[in-house]
Amino acid sequence: MSFFMQLLINGISIGFLYGLSAMGFVMIFKSSSVLNFAHGELLAMGAFFFLALVTWAKLPIAVAFIVTLVACFALGFLIERLFLRPLIGEPLIYVIMLTVGLAAMFKGLMLLIWGGNLHTYPDFLPEALGISWNIFSIPPVFTAALIVGVIFLILFGLFFKYSSQGIFMRSVADNQKAALSLGVHVQRVFALSWAIAALVAGMSGIVLGIINGINVHDLSAIGLKVFPVVILGGLDSIGGAIIGGIIIGLLETFTGGYLSPSLRDVVPYIVLVLILLVKPYGLFGLKEIERV
Repeated sequence: MSFFMQLLINGISIGFLYGLSAMGFVMIFKSSSVLNFAHGELLAMGAFFFLALVTWAKLPIAVAFIVTLVACFALGFLIERLFLRPLIGEPLIYVIMLTVGLAAMFKGLMLLIWGGNLHTYPDFLPEALGISWNIFSIPPVFTAALIVGVIFLILFGLFFKYSSQGIFMRSVADNQKAALSLGVHVQRVFALSWAIAALVAGMSGIVLGIINGINVHDLSAIGLKVFPVVILGGLDSIGGAIIGGIIIGLLETFTGGYLSPSLRDVVPYIVLVLILLVKPYGLFGLKEIERV
C-alpha cells in the first residue's frame, strides 16, 4: 500500500507539471491556431538557464528561479514579435514549420553551449519538504513539484478570471474576430500567450531537471509528451490540459513502478492513439460541426 501511495503522489506531482506545460501549448493554439513544435526546447531552455544562474553566476536559488521565469517570459515575447508576427496572414503551415525550425535552432544552441551530457543541479531542496511515515516516503523534489504546480495553477486561474489581459485572452480564444471587433488588441494577446507559454515551460523544465537531471535530448523529448496530454484533455481546453497531464503522469508512474521503466515513455503515445480512435476531440474538447 505504501508503494502504491508513493507512486500516486509522484504521478500527481509530475502530472501537474505536464498539465501546466500543456496549458501554455493550449493557450497558443486557442489564440492563434498554431501547433508549437518548439515547446520541448523552451522547456529545456528554462532548465539550462536556471543551471547557468545557479552554477556559473552563483545566484541564490530563489533569485535564480525568479530571473529564469522572467527570462523565459521575455523569450516567449521575443519569439512572437520577431518570428511569428511577420507571418501573420500567411498560410498556417508556414508558421508551424517555423516552430519546427526554431526547435532545431534552440536545440543546436543548447548542444553548442552545454553539450549532450547529463547535468545536475546542486542539492538545494530542504529535507523538511520530504514526507516520511513508517515505510512510506516521498522525496522532497516530488513534494516541491506538487506545491509549485498547485501555486501556479491557482495564479493562472486568478489571472484568467479577474485580470483584464486574462479576460482578453479568453475572448480571443473563444472568437478571434468578435474580440477584434470589440477593440481587443489581438496581436498583444498573441504575444502574451507565447510569453506565458514559455514561462510555464521553463518552470516545468526546472522541476523536471531537478527530478531527472538536465539533458538536451531528454528534455526536448519530454516536450513531445505535451501532444498526448492536450489530445487527451482536448486541444482547446485549458482545464482539460491539467487533467490530461495528471492522467498521463499517473499512467507513466504506475507503468514504470508495476510493469517496466522502459515502458513508461511509451504509455503516453498509446493513450494518444486510443483517444484519437475513440474520442478525437479529447475528454473536454469541443466538437466542431461543419455545415455543408
